[in-house]
Amino acid sequence: MTELTAAMGITKPSLYAAFGNKEALFHKALDLYEREKLAYVGAALEQPTARLVAEKLMLGTLEMQSGTSDPKGCLAVISSVACSAESESIKADVASRRESSTAALVARFQTAQDNGELPDGLDARSLARYLLALMQGMSIQASGGATCAELRQLVDTIMIVWPTR
Repeated sequence: MTELTAAMGITKPSLYAAFGNKEALFHKALDLYEREKLAYVGAALEQPTARLVAEKLMLGTLEMQSGTSDPKGCLAVISSVACSAESESIKADVASRRESSTAALVARFQTAQDNGELPDGLDARSLARYLLALMQGMSIQASGGATCAELRQLVDTIMIVWPTR
C-alpha cells in the first residue's frame, strides 16, 4: 500500500476514501484486469469454430504473457492460490469469475459439439476445463521465466493436438 500511495501521490486515507478498503480496491483491480487484459476472451468466444476459439484464447494468453511492462503471470491465478484465510471474499470472487468464464466456454463448445465439430463422446465441460488449465499453465510458466518462443511452441503443440472430428 505504501508503494501504491507513493506512486499515486496520495495518502492512505485518500486511497481508502476513494475505494473503501484493501479488499474493495482489489475487487476493482480485478474488474480493470478483466476489461483490459482479458478482453481477448470475449473476441475468442465469437470465433466461428471451436478450433478458432481455442487458438484465439491461446494466442491472447501468449500476447498477454509477452508484454514488456507488466509482471508475468495471471492476476486471477496468482490471487486464487496466494490468498490468505482472511481474504476469503477475494478467493470467492476469483472463483466466481472463473466459473463464469468456464460456463461461457462450455456453452460455446457445446454448440460446437451439437454442430458436429468435435469428436463424439468429447465432453464440452472437460474440453473447456482442459483449455483453461493450459491457459493457466502458460501464465505460471511465464511467471517462472519461460520465454515467448517457448510459450509459442506450447501454443503450436496445443493446436496440433486439438481434437477434430
